[in-house]
Amino acid sequence: MGLYARSWLVAGVMGFALAWGVTARAQSGPAASAVPANALRVGFVCPFTGGSADFGNSARLGAELAVREINEAGGFLGRQVVLVQRDDQANPDRGRQAAEDLVKVEKVAFTVGYCNTGVTLKSIDVFQDNKHLLMVPVATGSAVTARYPAAQSYTFRLSPRDTLQAAFLVKDIVDRRGLTKVAVFADRTGYGEGGLKDVLAFLAERKLKPVHVSRFDLGVASLRDEVQQARAAGAQALVGYTVGPELAVLARAKAETRFEGLLYGPWPMSFRQVWDKSGGGAEGAMMVQSIIPNLANERRISFIARLKRQAGKEPVESLMAAAQTYDAVHLMLRALFQTRGDSRADALKGALENLEKPYVGVVTTYDRPFSATDHDAFSLNMIWLGTWRQGEIRFQYAEDEKRASYIRRKQGE
Repeated sequence: MGLYARSWLVAGVMGFALAWGVTARAQSGPAASAVPANALRVGFVCPFTGGSADFGNSARLGAELAVREINEAGGFLGRQVVLVQRDDQANPDRGRQAAEDLVKVEKVAFTVGYCNTGVTLKSIDVFQDNKHLLMVPVATGSAVTARYPAAQSYTFRLSPRDTLQAAFLVKDIVDRRGLTKVAVFADRTGYGEGGLKDVLAFLAERKLKPVHVSRFDLGVASLRDEVQQARAAGAQALVGYTVGPELAVLARAKAETRFEGLLYGPWPMSFRQVWDKSGGGAEGAMMVQSIIPNLANERRISFIARLKRQAGKEPVESLMAAAQTYDAVHLMLRALFQTRGDSRADALKGALENLEKPYVGVVTTYDRPFSATDHDAFSLNMIWLGTWRQGEIRFQYAEDEKRASYIRRKQGE
């Protein structure tokens, strides 16, 4: 399988680290001159500054760890792999500028990136129009892989889309627990709008309507009054569809009002700042997760240890973002190996849609994760319900933790 295949066997080797710039311009100066002329240049874009820097930098750490390990194992067929990084600042215009730069100026082989749905949607046409393959490791908005039919699309995703997450949450609230009075809190961004729409649709399938709906802007300082209104309406559970800082505000409002019902959210509920800024309100809050630390999974525990060494003193705010991005880089290199180094978008697209061998990742084992009609790697059976317990993310259900070492492969939906 050549030199690249050896990277699949690397387990925590800590040699020299690649540290590429995160500004909007290409790296230059003495460090740049050390990059071999035949290096495999991979585009990477996420928010390293701004309001989404918490999970953007977690994704960056995952990508850098993957590249480091690949290079320590000899690179791709003897070629050093280099991340050409861009900071989109969670700003749609900056995200599109980054796409234009990576595709048209830097001419990278392919791009891994985007954490925010709105930024992704603003940028996605650049990749499609220029026949450049984009692997999205973090952004979960359902519209990302729905913009173009899969048969023509050059966008693939390695994160559970919001339609799955909303279905998963409603299934636990209504089907498993038998609760019927749900309040929904959603921000006014495209992310919040999409999440609200999905939650309402899955409630409607069960002939239910929310007893209370609150909409708010990012940066909201308090949701105490809104939680009190939800409680007055008889809410048994609160579902927050927004990002980390605002989920912390919602969790804090739950504590301040002594709301005794349950608190749910999509995957951003697991961000470290939700716990740190919630004033204890995040205790017991539940969220969708693709990966939860578990001692029974040696590959996962090894990855977490290596990731922490890679990060040093830098906090890893989102394990999901880091792990999915790590897997995304390795999976893309697996596809490139299958094409024998052909990085044209059509060749990579064909390889991903017809992956010849499973990739044993840290999140899961990717066995035929994509097809010509489906560019989302996750199905409903592949996600877990996590919960905050004393400052750590744990499995909500003991039986899930017992099954966590089992391989969960994608199923038809």
